[in-house]
Amino acid sequence: MKKLIWLGCLSYFVIGLAHVVLGSILPVLLEHYDQSYSAGGQLIFTQFAGFLAGVLISPFLNRRFGKRGGILIATALLLVAEVAYTFLPPWGWMYVIAVAAGFGFGMVEAVIGTVIIAAVTEGTAVAMSRLEVLFGVGALLMPLISSGLIAFGWWKLSFLIVAAFSLVALIFWSKGRFGKLQSLLDDRGPRRPVTNETSDSHTPRFPYKGKQWFILGIFIVFFFIYVGTEMSLVNFMPAIFIAKLGMSESGAALTVTCFWLAMSIGRLFAGVLAEKISYRVYVLGSCLLTVVLLALFPFTEHHLVAFIIIILLGLFMSGLFSIALVFSSKLMPGTEESTPSIMIASGGIGGAILPLLTGWSMDHLQAAQTAGLLAAFATVLFLLSIAAWRIRPGRDSGHTTPGH
Repeated sequence: MKKLIWLGCLSYFVIGLAHVVLGSILPVLLEHYDQSYSAGGQLIFTQFAGFLAGVLISPFLNRRFGKRGGILIATALLLVAEVAYTFLPPWGWMYVIAVAAGFGFGMVEAVIGTVIIAAVTEGTAVAMSRLEVLFGVGALLMPLISSGLIAFGWWKLSFLIVAAFSLVALIFWSKGRFGKLQSLLDDRGPRRPVTNETSDSHTPRFPYKGKQWFILGIFIVFFFIYVGTEMSLVNFMPAIFIAKLGMSESGAALTVTCFWLAMSIGRLFAGVLAEKISYRVYVLGSCLLTVVLLALFPFTEHHLVAFIIIILLGLFMSGLFSIALVFSSKLMPGTEESTPSIMIASGGIGGAILPLLTGWSMDHLQAAQTAGLLAAFATVLFLLSIAAWRIRPGRDSGHTTPGH
């Protein structure tokens, strides 16, 4: 189990790198190609369209090649795409490469998330938080590295760094052995969570009943808004700081590093905290604080205050994805095989559409108005968290702690 979790952490580290590499160098990339921020939004949209395709097609590839086989295919595709990015082909080809890259890290995220939630029956939130910590480490290191590369004029090598770590993950997944969990990884079909009782029965593809459809709808929209907001932040935060506060390109790239550093620190404690105070309270409180901070940001005029807000945003948003993913699965017992993939797919759609809208806003509105748009997204997220908080089914957690 430990080997599976830590290898999953390595893959999530690679996903973190891949998620933010475009945003980290977006201003200089667009300058190189003489493109607008709207075009940058379209490129991010295309990458997340590939992400969505990877999530949706992953069950088919899993049935054909097994879960580990699917991870190997997706990681190899990501490796090839990042190498292709490095050569800076004509702009039209960048969209093709973006689809391939998004497909690769989307499928890896969906398969590993599903495996962990299905295999880890106790302390699921803690296990998912570990994965998310490594995602955050990758996402904070990439802008930091990119900032230095931008300063030296070597920014295109950012893609090659992602490719190198993709190769490392590919080697470890191909050589790894996982004991009792080997059958789960090699199984070419959806299975029930690993338990002491062996069974070859299969979980229905859409095992939702009655009230569960309402809960599913709430969380589909929740993940759509959350991932879209997060991706808009990390991809356009440097551009907002440049336009609003007049920062340099290399300095603005560090804002994303600060955000993900705070994210990674917060995720060290998110799983344990959520288990103690309940998933519902954690999600509600995080959404409320996110709304407050994003509402304050448009009125910020000083660099230091802006950086403090960004750091606090990273801390309070740190566990939202992983805890909400576990929360949604626990609210609907028996759907652990299907719910994570549906939620990740919903997030992929939001991660494609909302940055497209944010890119348009950067071109046609003031930077402060774009920041206000992000606050509006967070407000919707908070309202959805209230709806989720009010749901009280018979069992919505992996244990019997009151309030879960």
